[in-house]
Amino acid sequence: MSKLVPPHGKERKLKPLLLEGDELKAEVEKAKTLKKVPMTSREASDVLMLGIGAFTPLEGFMSYDDWKGVCDKYLTADGTFWPIPITLSATKELADSIDVNEEVALVDAENDEILATMKVTEKYTIDKVHECKAIFWTNDTEGHPGVQKVMAQEEINLAGPIKVLSESFYPTEFGDLYQTPAQARAIFEEKGWRTVAALQLRNPMHRSHEYLAKIAMEVSDGLYIHQLLGKLKEGDIPADVRVDAIQALVDNYFVKEAVVQGGYPMEMRYAGPREALLHACFRQNYGCSHLIVGRDHAGVGDYYGPFDAQHIFHEIPEGSLELKPLPIDWTFHCYKCGGMCSMKTCPHGKDDRLLLSGTLV
Repeated sequence: MSKLVPPHGKERKLKPLLLEGDELKAEVEKAKTLKKVPMTSREASDVLMLGIGAFTPLEGFMSYDDWKGVCDKYLTADGTFWPIPITLSATKELADSIDVNEEVALVDAENDEILATMKVTEKYTIDKVHECKAIFWTNDTEGHPGVQKVMAQEEINLAGPIKVLSESFYPTEFGDLYQTPAQARAIFEEKGWRTVAALQLRNPMHRSHEYLAKIAMEVSDGLYIHQLLGKLKEGDIPADVRVDAIQALVDNYFVKEAVVQGGYPMEMRYAGPREALLHACFRQNYGCSHLIVGRDHAGVGDYYGPFDAQHIFHEIPEGSLELKPLPIDWTFHCYKCGGMCSMKTCPHGKDDRLLLSGTLV
């Protein structure tokens, strides 16, 4: 029996939706005959996360009741804790041509690859502004990339269970760095780890990241450096550059036996506190007992307070997650201390401190 934290959800087991073997071959052939529903890059990345079991226990795209419950109460219709809607939209013209209970093929609009099939169980409209205010805490379409994505969605949402047919280009492009929850869990178990701290990264590591990571390593069996491999906003560091930069740091400044690197195919939403909770849900599925939550986790601009992503873990219903946050205060280089410190460990004033951030770097 595994000593790792169980997957998220009432069944406490991974639910990857990616088909294999003869079942996959048959579904691929059937998909070619079905009506096609194009997906945005965000929707396609959600399909991939569902496929590998990272979004366990979800079985597809959410219904209206799921959407409303997640926006307002962090709960799907069956009472599962979930912090961000996982939805699929279509034009009204296309949605009108699809019958309830009809099967459709879900296509990545960027390369026309069929990634999944779905049985459409519901068609519904949403209040996009309500979703943006609930999830992003703003409906600013000028500056918030996540709000821009939601407001650009088509008119009708389609709900239903999916069968995933492909992992897209990720296994080929990223090799062993790209990992499913089952693969990561197998690595942790082989190492004999019980407690694993996840470090979320979308940019190369700087000294504050290194400091956070090494604090976590002191209180856990191992560190999982988990990189986002999906699409980022314009101006962020491309994945291939970030991967090489992080590898150089790990090779030279970390105890290799205590670190595992991995990557996942989700697209950033920049939802700050809500996205921190989503990161916690799927890191638990990856076998992580803790998530490092530092300053402005998953934030963008000035939409969130520096530690809102830590505070939100105290606001969700008790027992929502088995993974626990590792909240860490402001970190910086102190000239008088002669190294990296936090507000809890350094007594000196701001004139002696150099604050680091990905934007500054």
